[in-house]
Amino acid sequence: MNTELKYVDVHSPDFGRMKRLYKTAFPADERAPFFLLSQMAKKEDVDFWGIYNDQKWVGLMYVVSEGDLSYLFYFAIDESERGKGCGSGALKALRKKYRGRRIFLAIEQLDKSAPNYDERVKRKSFYERSGFTALNQRLREGSVVYELLGIGGRVEPEEYRRLMEKSVGRIMLRLVPMRIEE
Repeated sequence: MNTELKYVDVHSPDFGRMKRLYKTAFPADERAPFFLLSQMAKKEDVDFWGIYNDQKWVGLMYVVSEGDLSYLFYFAIDESERGKGCGSGALKALRKKYRGRRIFLAIEQLDKSAPNYDERVKRKSFYERSGFTALNQRLREGSVVYELLGIGGRVEPEEYRRLMEKSVGRIMLRLVPMRIEE
């Protein structure tokens, strides 16, 4: 299987499919407006990727970078392609594309009372098998608290603030509190 990341924008043939996947793969309280993601992706150091296996579209990645730090903000594989190695291949392609950088992502905390606890455990295990490790840090975005996983080292709170300020702007940071908690 040949997995590659290809830049997408509103003119890309799979853009509509990516929008549908985005809206179904992430809970409403964890999604930024899709039009905002599309606009932010025009900025330097913001990458909106289509994931392709053997030239077939299978998913999306949205990555925001600052300095040597890259945040895998959104990552989803189309439901019909899950369990076929697409996600693992995509993370391998991500690590290659961002080689030499610290990469991190946020996952839902392992809360045994959560209705999707088993899914959360499987998700964390998937990322760990792909080389991500627990950073022993939490990320608060609005009212949602996540656990951070990463490759290459910890994320300092000030680095995260700069990264988000650059990508979403100061006004958005004031409207939706986003910060790393130790």
